[in-house]
Amino acid sequence: MALELIQQFEQLLFKSKSVLIVIPENPDGDAIISARAMYFFLEKKEIIPTIAFFDSSKNEEKFSFLPRPERVLNDISGTCDFVLSFKTTHNKIIDVKSEYLPDEVRVYITPERGSINPRDFSFIPAHYKFDLIVFLGSPDKESSGKIFEKNPDIFYEVPIVNIDCHSNNENFGQLNLIFLTASSVAEIIFELFEKMEEKNIDEIIANCLLAGIISATESFQKKNTTPKAMQIAAKLMDKGADQQHIIRWLYKTQSLHILKLWGRVMARLNWDEELKIVWSLVSVEDFVQSRSSYQDISLILEKIKENYSTGKIFLILYYEKKEVVVGMIKCIQPEMVRSIIGAIGGEAKQDMVEFRIEGKNIMEVEEEILKKLKTIVW
Repeated sequence: MALELIQQFEQLLFKSKSVLIVIPENPDGDAIISARAMYFFLEKKEIIPTIAFFDSSKNEEKFSFLPRPERVLNDISGTCDFVLSFKTTHNKIIDVKSEYLPDEVRVYITPERGSINPRDFSFIPAHYKFDLIVFLGSPDKESSGKIFEKNPDIFYEVPIVNIDCHSNNENFGQLNLIFLTASSVAEIIFELFEKMEEKNIDEIIANCLLAGIISATESFQKKNTTPKAMQIAAKLMDKGADQQHIIRWLYKTQSLHILKLWGRVMARLNWDEELKIVWSLVSVEDFVQSRSSYQDISLILEKIKENYSTGKIFLILYYEKKEVVVGMIKCIQPEMVRSIIGAIGGEAKQDMVEFRIEGKNIMEVEEEILKKLKTIVW
């Protein structure tokens, strides 16, 4: 990692009083936990951190065993101040009060004498409450979803540091720390902290970073696991990170509703030996009886993949609402995603594809998708 880049990051970071940490909408575990590690590290430097992201998929709940920061927002509206300024050189202001009406706010200014000269009044442009924005694991600004859509101006007015390990990153920051050989964002964050102030990596930060690496590498089983990732994991354990505790929570301990839904999905699992496709259908009744929701499907899909090592494509179809069938496909290799989208459409989400089909029942969608998958040449 280039020392010059680290020094630039350090300068931007340590001259800031308040930092906004942004991660993608519905983030993966690596982004969620890397953001927490960054948060706790900045607090040690007496910098005020805030994490912002929108998580309708509830992925954050998987990491309830780790400390959760206090300042976590799903909406950053109201982070910009507008200032009415009055020069008091020749006439002091002795009282200010406001009145909130249904359609307006009135501000009453009482001068020490006479009236206020209009030339002494000015409207100062917006001042943002954040000095710096740090994006983690985000290919572009738009990936933060509603965070960006509702407040686009702040992302053009405040300096951005962009930290990522994925090849689709658009280098949108004023400072881009993109390291494609890293296994995870957590790995990059560790190297930054280690070179800036290693002494501040305490047990909490070490646990967060190790959880991020374990989540990104699926407990060191994925192909993106590098020798460096293993070395960093060892260093984090030396600093108090509990590998077994993290693995137990992420891969062994599951809530009752997840276990019930998993059982119902497994009961109607299908297998195509030729195509190496594993798939299952989830009914509305499955969600009702297990007291789960469609937001749990990505975790169930991951569990199916873990239990079928010979499979290449893992598919679940379910009703999002009446006459709207949603499909989620997980692949063993990220490069397969593009081929699948070319054949059936949908949206890429790292190593997954998600698509929606309206006006057909789930059995019709099943037949259609399987036919299209058979046309792909791997």
